[in-house]
Amino acid sequence: MRNLLLGYDIGSSSVKATILDADTGKVVAAEGLPKVEMPINAPQKDWAEQDPEMWWEYIVACTKAIVSKADLKSGELKAIGISYQMHGLVLVDKEQQVLRPAIIWCDSRAVGIGNQAFEKLGASYCLPHLLNSPGNFTASKLRWVKENEPQIYEKIHKFMLPGDYIAMRLSGEILTSETGLSEGIFWDYKRRTVSKELLEAYDIDTALIPNTVASFSVQSKVSPEVASLLGIDAGVPICYRAGDQPNNALSLNVLQEGELATTAGTSGTVYGVSKKPIYDPKSRVNTFIHVNHQQSNPSYGVLLCVNGTGILNSWVRRILGSEQLTYPKMNQLASEVGIGADGLAFIPFGNGVERIMENKPVGASLQNLNLLKHDHKHILRATQEGIVAALTYGFDIMKDMGLNLNTVKAGHANMFLSPLFREAFVNMNQVALELYDTDGSQGAARGAGIGLGYYGSQADAFVGLEKITSLEPEQSLAEAYQGVYATWLTALEKVK
Repeated sequence: MRNLLLGYDIGSSSVKATILDADTGKVVAAEGLPKVEMPINAPQKDWAEQDPEMWWEYIVACTKAIVSKADLKSGELKAIGISYQMHGLVLVDKEQQVLRPAIIWCDSRAVGIGNQAFEKLGASYCLPHLLNSPGNFTASKLRWVKENEPQIYEKIHKFMLPGDYIAMRLSGEILTSETGLSEGIFWDYKRRTVSKELLEAYDIDTALIPNTVASFSVQSKVSPEVASLLGIDAGVPICYRAGDQPNNALSLNVLQEGELATTAGTSGTVYGVSKKPIYDPKSRVNTFIHVNHQQSNPSYGVLLCVNGTGILNSWVRRILGSEQLTYPKMNQLASEVGIGADGLAFIPFGNGVERIMENKPVGASLQNLNLLKHDHKHILRATQEGIVAALTYGFDIMKDMGLNLNTVKAGHANMFLSPLFREAFVNMNQVALELYDTDGSQGAARGAGIGLGYYGSQADAFVGLEKITSLEPEQSLAEAYQGVYATWLTALEKVK
């Protein structure tokens, strides 16, 4: 009999599910839905919402598909893990019915609320205790609901992060994690508990907070009704949950101090691990509890996030040619223009306010456009170089915090499929890049095995994790890309 693990990854673009062989680390079956990007609704400027029921419908469809592909037998599935888009807010009543659309990570409506809370609580409390400004995170979004939708707030039984919601649908139990509360900026790192001061500042009832479980632990079990719907055994334990960026780090075996992981999907991120609870005084990058954190062996994740990454690339694709213009074709056309795109610079901050820009609405824009010189190829190249430049801007902040940025790991996916993007990333940032054959749903499956206690050590969970290639910076290219970055910085100053 096989020993199998199931991992879910609930993103804002798609839902993925993977069944992994726990003993070999190999993928048995995988599915991602929808085949086009999930809609993000914006009923007002700077809003971003999704229907949690949509996530669940794709979870059901993905699970049925991979159960069939894997020819799953009773007793083979040992545990389930869940990765999810961070910082979202899901609200349910006592009957576990969703009260409003989820306010997701790139929604900017609560920026002012977070700024006011930072002034009220003061930097002397927020930075050492919360490691962040309350900002535009889950706690501030919950306060927004209290202020603007009091009739909904009064009906709230519990608030949840997106992964907590999926776990609730699987098991019927409402739980969260300390990692999740930290990403929502509810956590007091000095007192190692929920922040009393923040809850008082926002007038949030502690009864709305779910009970917490460790990220790696037997948390709940699949209910008989859901098991019948999905085609799996009732009672399969849910043994892991984490936000997508801590989970991406886990999927790449980035668990120790000084290790770094990066992604370039809808948003672009760099996630570094620290043993110390460090923070950026301006909260341009953010510190959370990492998945392997223990009080006796602390571990923190420092997250740089650029909202306008893959979403900018997909926008350019739609504008220039939609379905007729594939991503490989875009990469080819972009490479036909020299480094620097003849001075064209793309500022990519068009997917909500950006933390590295101190939550200012910088927006997206093309700078230095010459109508007699620049064409679609220049725009395609400037898009990729502009995204890398934005990540480099964040890299510099992380360096100032004392993080050692020498080698970065990434999954061979999304924008890292582009040779041009990889070249620009390595040379503009002066880092080595290691690409692995993995994704968030595989990471969630491995996390489930760790949480179940299936592996003798955490290191054993990464059997089968394969490195595809490594890239090192080249001096001649590095000098050229430093010039690109300098041009981009000058363009940024015009719009900041």
